[in-house]
Order: sequence, then structure tokens, then C-alpha cells
Amino acid sequence: MKKIWIVTVFMFVMLSGLVACSSESDDSGEEAEAEDQITVEIFQGQVEFINEFKALGELYEEQNPDVNIDFSGVGAGSDYQTALRSRFTSGDEPVVFTVDNLGRAEDYQENLTDLSDMEAVSQALDGTLDGVSNEDGVFGLPLNQEGYGFIYNKRIFEEAGINPDDILTFDDLEEALQTLDSQKEDLGIQAPIALPGAEWWVLSQHLASAFMSPDVNNSVSEMYQSDSIAFEKSNELKKVLDLQNEYSIQPTLNMDYSQQVEQYFAMEEVAMIQQGNWIYPTLQQMDEEFANNNIGMLPIPIEGYEGSIPVGVPHYWLINNNFDDEVVQAAKDFFDWMYTSEEGIAAFQEHLNYVPAYRGFDPEKATSISKEVFEYKLEENTVGFVFPGFPVGWSENLASGMQGYLGDQESWDEVIENAKAEWEEMRE
Repeated sequence: MKKIWIVTVFMFVMLSGLVACSSESDDSGEEAEAEDQITVEIFQGQVEFINEFKALGELYEEQNPDVNIDFSGVGAGSDYQTALRSRFTSGDEPVVFTVDNLGRAEDYQENLTDLSDMEAVSQALDGTLDGVSNEDGVFGLPLNQEGYGFIYNKRIFEEAGINPDDILTFDDLEEALQTLDSQKEDLGIQAPIALPGAEWWVLSQHLASAFMSPDVNNSVSEMYQSDSIAFEKSNELKKVLDLQNEYSIQPTLNMDYSQQVEQYFAMEEVAMIQQGNWIYPTLQQMDEEFANNNIGMLPIPIEGYEGSIPVGVPHYWLINNNFDDEVVQAAKDFFDWMYTSEEGIAAFQEHLNYVPAYRGFDPEKATSISKEVFEYKLEENTVGFVFPGFPVGWSENLASGMQGYLGDQESWDEVIENAKAEWEEMRE
């Protein structure tokens, strides 16, 4: 019995050792595989689309198991910019990052990779590389395009007897708002429109920018290089701002983006709002039927550009050259796949309701207001997206002045003169 017991123990120990060795071999194999992978961290500020971006990354990884696409990020605006600067200051730099302003791109000038050899660059739509290109190369990729104007409720317009195709000029817009106001009880709305006066970017980055674009031939690069601004259409800007404020739910200065979109527009308490195609995911989550079938986009009435909306690139991808060549190339390969391959394009259009900035995309596969923006662009009924060429911080200062005007704290002439002076100071 003793010999049998010893043999059994011996066999158990041997088997245990084999299992342990096998386990160690498996673990080391997994570790080796992980070590062989190239990780491309993509740090960006559109956290509302993080799951959609991750889905694209996972699809790419299935075909490229040696690459790990790691999307990360924080909220947009100042939070993202602060976090990005902190990453660079601490030495924890991402491989890919985004900027929304050409001045911010210049802050990272030493880190920028020339992307001229990319297929995506050759497929970028005309004008989308303005401001990130010079004689030395192309240093940014457009993430997408966006467009904005007055988004309206089709059902309410129909019940009010308003034909949206007839709204091209300021007088047309004023007449439509008057009609809506005269019928607001019958239509079941609080007011014709909702102006979020608390949001600086709605006032200056978007509305003011639309009226400044003609001064620089609709060119973001010309805006970026301007040492001064003419603001020739500042009185037109004032009229449209006054019109919105007059027919808006009050008080406008206390209204934010969430109230404007999710409360007043989505709940059909107003007939229209000044916004862009980026509101679609929010509306879709709240009411898919409403988002897909009951909203349209009207142009901003700019004299000489009637029937046009601002369309352009709000964000650029930048690839950090402070990494090994194989990591930089892996990042390039991923974006070429996403923007130029048949599978990448299909996945991009499936997961992200963006207006593409590249050839090869099917406008019929875009949905709702993104499709309208795409059609405005293809028909060339647009004005330039020039606010990425503003000095960093200037938009916020202009908006503060516009808010002061709405609150009867500043005259319009003071707002415009201060904006002109601040621009010149910032360009020195």
C-alpha cells in the first residue's frame, strides 16, 4: 500500500508540474502577444461618441490583431484642452489627439506628423485641409464636417401653414416667427424659438462666425492669418440676434444647451432652434421617430448668401511624432482604413451620424439633418466654417460682450469695437 501511495503522490506532483508549466506557457504566450501589439491611444473630446468610436476600433482590431486601438477622452471644450495640455506637460502624451482651433494646433507644432502620404489626405474634400496644410506638408486630418442653421419642427411648420423652402432672407425668417407667435396657443408651443444665451459658443463661435465668414472669402486659413477684422456684417448679426431674443422663451441669458435641445425643442415646446446636426444623437435617444422624420434645417439669412448654411471642419486629428515610426504608421493605417476602405466607410456611416469630410461616402446613407447638411455641401450652398481660425479665447470674450448686450449692460457698438480691439491685441 505504501508503494502505491508514493507512486500516486509522485504522479500527482508530476502532473501538477506539467499543468503549472502549461499554465505558465499560456500566460507567457498571452503576455508575449500583448507585448507584440502596437497600442494607438486616440485622445479626443467627443465623449458622447466614445462607444461608437470604440466599436470602430474593435472592428479594425479583428482584422489587425497586432494593433490595439484605444479611444479615450474627456468632455469637450476647456475640460478637454486642459486635460490634453496636462498630458503633454506630464509626459503622458497620446499618440493621436484632436484640436478645434488652428491656434491650438500651433501649440503642438513640434509634435505634428506630416500626413501627406496618407490615402485619407488624397480623398479629403476640397477645403477641408485648409489651415492644417502649408508648404511643408499636411499636419491634420478632418474628423468630420458639421453644419448648423435653424433646426425646425416639420409638423408645427405644416400646421402653421409655413413652407420652409420659402425662408431664405431675414424678412422671410421674421415673417415665419411672427406667424408662429400669432398661433402659439393653437400650436401648443410656449414660443416660436429658444435662444440659449448662456452658451457662449452658440452666440459667438456659431452665429457671429457665420456673419464674419464673407469678410475672409469663407476661408478659415485667411481668418487665421488676419491681423484685424472688418466685421462688415455686424449689423446683420445684430438683427438676427435681436430677432431670436424677441421671439424666444425667456429669460434667454439663463437658458443653456440642455434646456434648449432636450426640454424645449425635443418636447415640442418651441418650433425651432439655432443648432447643428450634432444634436441628432440626443434627439434620437429621446424619440427616434421625431429625430428621423420630424426635423429639418433652415439657412441663416446672410445677405448675398441666402439659402446657405455654415459647413466646415470642427475638429482635426493630429498624430504625435514623439513615438516610434511603427506606432505612427499604425495610427495612419487606422485612419486610412476608417476613411477610405469600403468596410471602414460602411462602419463609419453605420456607427457615427456624421457629415463626412472625404470622398467615397454615400449621402443617401446619412440620416435626418446630417443628410441635409451633406446636401447643402454637395450643392455648394454654404458659407465657411471660420471660427477655428479665431484667436484662442476670442470667441469667449465676444460672447461675453453679446451677453452683456442681451442684458442691456453694453451697447452693440461697444461690443463690436471691443471685439475688434481684442482681436488686434491677440494677434500682436
